[in-house]
Amino acid sequence: MTLLDGKKISNEIKEEIAAEVAQMKDRGEKVPHLAAVLVGNDGASLTYVGSKVRSCKKIGFGSTLIHLPEETTEDTLLQKVKELNEDAEIDGYIVQLPLPQHIDEQKVLMAVDPDKDVDGFHPVNFGKMALDMESFISATPSGIMELLQRYEIDTEGKHAVVIGRSHIVGRPMSILMSQKREAANCTVTLTHSRTKNMKELTLQADIIVSALGVPHFLKADMVKEGAVIIDVGITRVPDASKKRGYYLTGDVDFENVGKKASFITPVPGGVGPMTIAMLLKNTLLARERHRARP
Repeated sequence: MTLLDGKKISNEIKEEIAAEVAQMKDRGEKVPHLAAVLVGNDGASLTYVGSKVRSCKKIGFGSTLIHLPEETTEDTLLQKVKELNEDAEIDGYIVQLPLPQHIDEQKVLMAVDPDKDVDGFHPVNFGKMALDMESFISATPSGIMELLQRYEIDTEGKHAVVIGRSHIVGRPMSILMSQKREAANCTVTLTHSRTKNMKELTLQADIIVSALGVPHFLKADMVKEGAVIIDVGITRVPDASKKRGYYLTGDVDFENVGKKASFITPVPGGVGPMTIAMLLKNTLLARERHRARP
């Protein structure tokens, strides 16, 4: 069993981006600038956005954090999105999810300029991705594809089962793995919480991508020998014995499934770090596109 070390690959990608940014500076060019909008004080969101800001500083990006109070109105947030769309200094930005319940997430995401949508959530970018056109690909699926590619995992003609149909991970993952591209060319089955014969399908799978968000959902008796396991799920489980009061776990029963898998991602340290790395890569791409415009 080989661990798919997302932390290691993520650091490699950051080093590659940092080298490109250094060359930009040497040429006197504007470096990429990533902004993040955070509404409220969700613990996981604060941690995630903080990590993005630190990563930007480490690789030489400009970064802006816009932290708005929980009671911020939808109109105020939409006005902030409009300002970011029009700010030539900002190459790409994200609106951190989840948003407070009184704000329509879809309405906000639709207001983001697709050319600055480095999260890859806008329908324009999703649609272009589905049509094999150049686009910003959602960072988590993009990170998984990068892991498969860099570990040189044979995906050609393999049966991939994706568990979860979210627009952020499951559905784009199923499209990407079926495409005619590196680390893809799979026959893909997309499953979800209403799938009746889940175990039957996962036992046929050469590659399983689980993005259900149910701790230890994927058990050893659901996996065949030699399967490649990508665990996207990450859940905080309360545990008074831990300093933080919780521990993180994934969708996969790692201890037992790991004994049968040929490759497997740990949680934490697998897919998570790749998400931030690919967000940075999308921001670099946004800067290059903006620079290329007449």
